[in-house]
Formats: sequence, structure tokens, C-alpha cells
Amino acid sequence: MARHLFPRTEWGHGGARRLSRAEALLWEDVTRGMAALPGRRIEVPPEDSSAKVEPFPSPRLRPHAPVSVPASFHGRRLTLENGVTDGIDKRTAERFLRGRMEIDARIDLHGMTEARAHEALRRFLGHVWHAGLRNVLVITGKGTRDGGMGVLRAAVPRWLNEPDLRDKVLSFCCAQPRDGGEGALYLLLKRQRG
Repeated sequence: MARHLFPRTEWGHGGARRLSRAEALLWEDVTRGMAALPGRRIEVPPEDSSAKVEPFPSPRLRPHAPVSVPASFHGRRLTLENGVTDGIDKRTAERFLRGRMEIDARIDLHGMTEARAHEALRRFLGHVWHAGLRNVLVITGKGTRDGGMGVLRAAVPRWLNEPDLRDKVLSFCCAQPRDGGEGALYLLLKRQRG
């Protein structure tokens, strides 16, 4: 069966089939610039004056149809950014940004290695999302003692944009001072559908 994938002058024993001149010319055009395998070269039959061969019509190029964007993406950002509340009603967004929503669960990543914190955050968000919780607090720590931004504080927003977490998180923002300020984030999770 596989031998029929490539044009050859003969396909198996007994049931020989030669390519027509038009087929051989087309194959020659397709493979121009490629080296033929030994014994696989296609001979173009001489032009037969008694038989009229119609050339293959040139394919007509059609402009590509415009790419349609799914309705769920219209008006929504594809990446999460700190404090952006697209897709959230105004009242909920205001309560979320001001830290006035009840915190349903929290995780403290402060002091963990980056790899351990990443895995802990993934497990935590999977658990709370499946439990149907909406507002969670993620404590990252403020940063280094010399005032630089901490590794986890910089990494968590990046992790939230990874596909498996992005599917669960609707928005995030820095927490209010009473909940950790710049060393913590509020996360508003998407509701489960179905």
C-alpha cells in the first residue's frame, strides 16, 4: 500500500502502470531541486504527436478568508494583567480591587523555592477551583531585603498566564495592606460551567 504514495514508473509486478506525460511532467515540477533516490527516477515519456495531452489547469489562488475570533474572546484580554478586570461587572470589580470580597482560601508561598511554589500554586488553584471557591489570597512575599522584587512576586503573575492556570483565573490584583499589600495577590476565579 505504501508504495502507491509516490509516483513510480511501475507499481508492483504484473500490474505495471506508466505515468502519463502530464503526470510525469507534474511530478518533475513538484520535485525540482530534489535528488531522486536510486532507481526511483521518473522518465518523462516522449511527446506523442497522435495523442493530445491537456495541460493541468493552474490552480487559482483565492484570498484567505478572514480568521474569525471566537465570541468568548471579544472584549477580553488573552493575558491577565495586575488590576485589569475585563469581563467582570463593575460592582464586583470594585469590591475585588478594594479587597472587600470575603477571602475563601489562602496559600502562603513565602519562603518556598520557585519550583516548589509553582507546584503548590497549581495544586492549590486546581483544588479551590474544583471546590467552586471564587476569591483567594496568594502570599508571595514582598521581595528581597535590599528592596528588589522577590522571585515569587515576579513569577506568580507569569504562572497565572500559563494555560492550565489561565483557564481558572478571571483576574488578579495586589492585596490591600491588611492582607499583605504588595507581597500578596487577590485572585478572582472563574465559575465552573456545566
